[in-house]
Parts: sequence; structure tokens; C-alpha cells
Amino acid sequence: MPTVTKLPELTALRAAELLRAGEISSVELTRAVLERIDAHDNKIHAYLHVTTERALENAARADEQLRDARRTGDHAGSPLRGVPMSIKDVISTRNVVTTAGSRILENFLPVYNATVIEKLQNAGALLIGKTNPDEFAMGSSTENSGYGVTRNPWDLERVPGGSSGGSAAAMAADEGIFALGTDTGGSVRQPASLTSTVGLRPSYGRVSRWGVIAFASSLDQVGPMTKDVRDAALILSIIAGHDAHDSTTVNAPVPNYLNALELAGTIHESPLRGVRVGVPREYFVEGMARAVETTIRAAISHLESLGAEIHEVSLPHTAYALPTYYILAPAEASANLARYDGVKYGPRADVPGDVWDVMRATRGQGFGPEVKRRIMLGTYALSTGYYDAYYLKAQKVRTLIKRDFDQAFDQVDVLVSAASPTPAFRIGEKSDDPLQMYLADVFTLAQALAGIPAMSIPAGFSDGLPIGLQLMARAFEEEKMLRVAYAYEQTTDWHKRKPKLV
Repeated sequence: MPTVTKLPELTALRAAELLRAGEISSVELTRAVLERIDAHDNKIHAYLHVTTERALENAARADEQLRDARRTGDHAGSPLRGVPMSIKDVISTRNVVTTAGSRILENFLPVYNATVIEKLQNAGALLIGKTNPDEFAMGSSTENSGYGVTRNPWDLERVPGGSSGGSAAAMAADEGIFALGTDTGGSVRQPASLTSTVGLRPSYGRVSRWGVIAFASSLDQVGPMTKDVRDAALILSIIAGHDAHDSTTVNAPVPNYLNALELAGTIHESPLRGVRVGVPREYFVEGMARAVETTIRAAISHLESLGAEIHEVSLPHTAYALPTYYILAPAEASANLARYDGVKYGPRADVPGDVWDVMRATRGQGFGPEVKRRIMLGTYALSTGYYDAYYLKAQKVRTLIKRDFDQAFDQVDVLVSAASPTPAFRIGEKSDDPLQMYLADVFTLAQALAGIPAMSIPAGFSDGLPIGLQLMARAFEEEKMLRVAYAYEQTTDWHKRKPKLV
């Protein structure tokens, strides 16, 4: 049995096993994680809100349910009973402050849970805290939060990536057992890469967005952020599925992703025999750090040693993904953020004048610089005289990007690349250069535009800084991607390394 100080290092699956067996209690586990947060989060700032009392109350209740289940032998429907979860603060949690990292939602208390929260709570998980994001999930570094910067546990002078940097930092520092993030253009995968954790973006429509504070509605997806691939598969199995509240979710059966992994791991010595892995030539570009390219090439060679067939493929419209994304996403943000007017909810500026004066002052005070920048970009792209030239053309290019992936997946089962062109950069290094900041997501935008699943897994280090391997699959074929990720993880030890926190 792990010692109390080691409990926060547990994965969700291992914690659940120990809880079901009665070898640890939920109160012990929850208290150990809370103590870990108390010890280290003053340096990292992964959390905006820690629900200490509520978490311990729910843990005590979970322990009673676990005792009853051990007595009756009935553990059905509760694979995460008593396991704490950390949730990105753009996902609504009933009666728990949800700010989206913005001052315009300061102290906002949702009256309902997001669907993903309901599903996880029904599976027995309990909320331990809300993690820091870039404001409204707009950013690549978690420097844009209205409530302070999150730091990378591997180097406190560097960013953890974004916008789900709080969730990624919490997993890397063992300040949680598992987490949720959201990925609009890389916001789960890029921070996972920079923190040596696992981050999975599901296919668009696989997971409900109901209760997620919207950034760009045709791109946003909730995904698991975990310490290993098995946990990512488990959490995805729980949160995936059709939701009557979200018309974009697909009404299709959800595979048992965890069972698929277990089967893949027991077939033969070459677990990837017959799996066709595509390497897009456009994902090795000028400006990519040499250490990242070397690491990814080594990871590809390792996949080949596991039996995979390696094929070079082309995604010819890759270069257009960044400009396409930064027309479409800000355009949708411009529409979605119009609701924040200081009238319906959130703080209201106390200024003289009419309702328009109040709205202008509220938005001016409540929105941060990056959110204002994207609102202006989006409003411009949608304005009369520019809609056809920018927004409509970007939608056409999006179709071409999706077609590239469709054609590639006619040739291969999965694609692989780097998740980030560089390891973690220094805090403040790119703050004054928006284009350089946007380029941090250059390898993660196209998948979001195409609606396909993608994930980042630990693949190595450069000067002590993590590097992530990105895997991609055809829409709704997450199990293929997970199978390759699991085979790689099981034959390497990158995911076992931990930052040294003092």
C-alpha cells in the first residue's frame, strides 16, 4: 500500500482499485492531495479554487458507499468512486465558482453542472478544485488568466502551456489524480506536451460541450488530462456519448477504450504489427527546435521497432491551418462573448450613463488584453465587406484541411508528429509578440479544424524540459490512437519521470 505522501502520485485506475479493496480510504486520498496542493501550489498556481470542505465531506460519503459495496460485492457503475478530480475553470460546476479565468465572471456560481461533470460524479468522482486557464481558454501559456500566471513544475520560470495549463501543471506536480481540460486549437495537447503528461482531444461530437463556457463552438472539446494512457482511456469512456442538451454530439455507441487497450497489450511481442503509422512531412518545419525533431524521430523509430509500418504522407494544406484557425475561432468568440454585458451575470461597472456606457465599461474592465484582441479580430472578419473575403474563405480552406486528413487516413491508421514545436518557453518570453505565441500551437490547430481526435503523450526531454509525441486518428476512431499510445508508453519510461519540487 502506498504511504500517505505517495498517495497523490497514484493514477485514477490504481487509486480506484485500492479504494475498492479497502486498502486506502477516500478521505485519506483526498486529504493527501489537499496537503500536496497546500505544500506546492503557492509556487505553481495550478488552482484557482480548492473545494477543501466539500471534497472531504464527499470523500467521507464515498467511503460509506465503498464499505457498502464491499459488503454486497456491488461496485457496478462506480469506477471512480472516491477518486478526486481537478476541473479546468471553464467547465461549469454547480455552486462552485466558475470564472473561465476572467474578471468578467468573478465569483460566478453556476446553477447546474456541465454534462461531463454529471457523468464523472455519477461514476463516483469527487471535485477537489478548479484549475487555472488562460482567460476564456484563449492562450497557449496560461499567462492570460485574470487571476495570475501558472508555472511549469519542471521549471518554475517557464510556462506550462495553455490554455489548460492549470490542469497540466496539477497532473505533473501530483496535485491531483486526474483532470479535465478543454481543447479548441491545442489547449489540452500542447500543455500536456510541455509538462510530460497525457492530454487527449476527442473527436468533435464525441463529448458533450453542454455547460462548457464557450470560446469557439465548432472547435471546443472537453478532454482528459492524466498521468498515463490507461487513465485517459478510462476517463474518455466515462465522459463520451450522446447528450440531448448538445445537438452536436453524435448518437453512436461509445467503445470501452480501456478494454481495447488491455486486448492490444496482450496480443504478441510486436503489439503494433500491421499498424500503419503515417508521418506528415509538413510537420517537420523550419523553426522547430532541433531537440524536438530528434526526439520525435526517435519515437517514430521506436514505434517501428514495435512492429508498426512507417509511411511518409502529405497534408498539403497544413500551412493554412494557422491563418484559418485565427479567422474562424476569433469570429466565433466574437459572437459567443457578446453575452457578457454586465446585465445578466457577473460584475457590472459602476459608471454614469446609459446601458451602452455600462456595457462598454464592464467589458473594458472585465476582459483581458488577449480576449479583447480576439474579439476585435473576429468582429472584423465578420463585418460587412470582409465576411466573404475572410470568414467564408476560411471555411472553404477548413474543408480542404479536413480532406487532407481523410485522404491520409485512407493510407494509414494513425498519424504522428510533435505536439509542440519547442519545449516550454520562459514566462513573458512571447507575451509581447502575439504571432510567436500563436505559433506555439502550429502542430495542434489542423486537427481541431478537421474535427479528428488527437493526443499528446510523454516522449522525452531536452535539458530537463518535456517533449510530447502527438498521435492522430480518423474521426471516432480514438481506440486506434489509444492503442498506439499505450504500446509506446508500455515500452518506455518517460511518463514515470517526475519533476523535483522543493
